[in-house]
Amino acid sequence: MESYNTISKWFHWITVALMAVALPVGFVIQHITDKDEGATKLVFYAIHESAGVTLFVVVLLRLLWRLRHPAPPLPPSVPRPLRAAAAAVHHSLYALLLVQPVLGFVATNAWGFPLRGATAYLGFIDFPVVMEKNVALAEVVQNLHTIIGWSILALLVLHIGGVIFHQAIRRDGLLLRMV
Repeated sequence: MESYNTISKWFHWITVALMAVALPVGFVIQHITDKDEGATKLVFYAIHESAGVTLFVVVLLRLLWRLRHPAPPLPPSVPRPLRAAAAAVHHSLYALLLVQPVLGFVATNAWGFPLRGATAYLGFIDFPVVMEKNVALAEVVQNLHTIIGWSILALLVLHIGGVIFHQAIRRDGLLLRMV
């Protein structure tokens, strides 16, 4: 069975690592109470936003790489419905992983907290302010950002469930293509 190339594997596992940071930190931020705000909340925002921006760049580069280096074909033993499900989950993940950081960037600007100062990218790179504070827009975009965050989590459960299904039940070795 043909495996993914080394660079594709690196892109995959770097994406996993960044998501392992961005998702839980993003979910924790919303539970930090007003009395906890301040430096603590800003640290969480800085980590979440830096992981999100990096994730956007990594996914974009990953897709550009994939254009010239397509995924290895699935073995003929994989039924058509499983192929369709895998394609739907992968395409949805790619799309949402590109949209999500853009929504986060717009939301932070609309809230009046662009990636500057205490929440600068990687702690020291200030991003430009792209809009004036707009609370109405911020609320809408923040809600979309939250919904997509939960959608990404659901897609990850499906993706990991698919990996477990192929490894533990079908025993077809598909996991080995990415390790």
